[in-house]
Amino acid sequence: MAKSFNKLRRKMPPARRSKARARTDTMVAELELEVGSGDVFVDLAFADAGERRLRVQLAIQVNKLIAGRRLTQARAAALLGVPQPHVSELKHYKLSRFSSERLLRFLTLLDRDIEIVIKPKTKGCAPGSVSVSIG
Repeated sequence: MAKSFNKLRRKMPPARRSKARARTDTMVAELELEVGSGDVFVDLAFADAGERRLRVQLAIQVNKLIAGRRLTQARAAALLGVPQPHVSELKHYKLSRFSSERLLRFLTLLDRDIEIVIKPKTKGCAPGSVSVSIG
């Protein structure tokens, strides 16, 4: 798409191209940008931001393991005990049907041990933060 847009722009007469560039520059200058917190779920004000972040972190690991084994979606579905369309949803991070517990079970089915460590809060982190680390 970008290539075809650039090709069309090159075919524009210079005066028209200049006018289009000026309009683009004006629109870009009017954009208001806001620096995010680093957590898209918090920035979008999801009440369950921590749970969503955890599910994404777990899904990333499940997807890496499936890809690393070069499993087809059908084979991954058989291994995980779910229908193939659910594996497709997981692959595309459509996680509404997957709880953290279910994703943890998938990791164990992919021959990973899960260790939950409870420790004092890290300075600078929100109370009750949950993170995934790979060992």
